[in-house]
Amino acid sequence: MARRGDLTKDELKIIKKKITDEEAFENFFRDCFLRNLRPATIDYYKNEFHAAKKFINKALVECEQQDIENLIIESKKLIKVTTINTRLRALRSFYNYLYKNKLIDKNPMKNIKLLRDRLKTIETLDSKELELLLKTIRKQKTFVGFRDEVILLVFLDTGVRLSELVGVEVEDVRENKIIIRKTKNSFERTVYLSEATQEQVKRYISIRGNLETQKLFINQDNKELKSHSMSWKLLKLYV
Repeated sequence: MARRGDLTKDELKIIKKKITDEEAFENFFRDCFLRNLRPATIDYYKNEFHAAKKFINKALVECEQQDIENLIIESKKLIKVTTINTRLRALRSFYNYLYKNKLIDKNPMKNIKLLRDRLKTIETLDSKELELLLKTIRKQKTFVGFRDEVILLVFLDTGVRLSELVGVEVEDVRENKIIIRKTKNSFERTVYLSEATQEQVKRYISIRGNLETQKLFINQDNKELKSHSMSWKLLKLYV
């Protein structure tokens, strides 16, 4: 039989070189850098891909829809719905990129939807509870205690994100305002401080002194404060 015609789709699949996870990651993260995504976003992708591979126990580029479904089923036994959805969003971005650029034949996330999560009422502190919290913090005659008081005041005045707060540098404080540079959308913005908070920030900067790190908020070892170490769990110490 003469073989002058084009190869069939099945025959093309046989000779097509399959991409590896390492090659897929290299392409995906190169695109992330070209789009100027924040380092925190890239780290988020890396962490979620690593965690997904441990659950699935196979190459991500070889995954099918059933593998993602099994990931969801097994994950529900161990982690919260919000965490699962965070992982699914990362995988969706990854597979959408690979499929769009014809690096995989099928998108295993095509028919996968985020899990429905029951909304929980978020309890907030009223003014009296906030005053009591501040009084409790002020009883701590330590640098960390005073730092935490200033952090809480800045949070209350500005409503900044935790990731934005730890990214503030000393030079970003300008009298009654703070320039927020490390934002989610990469656009700088200005937030304003009340007179009382402004005075406490000045006192904090004076006590903080000149250090190697330029980050405004530091830990007890004079190193920049990380978001994972500064959470509301810390404030629970005073409650």
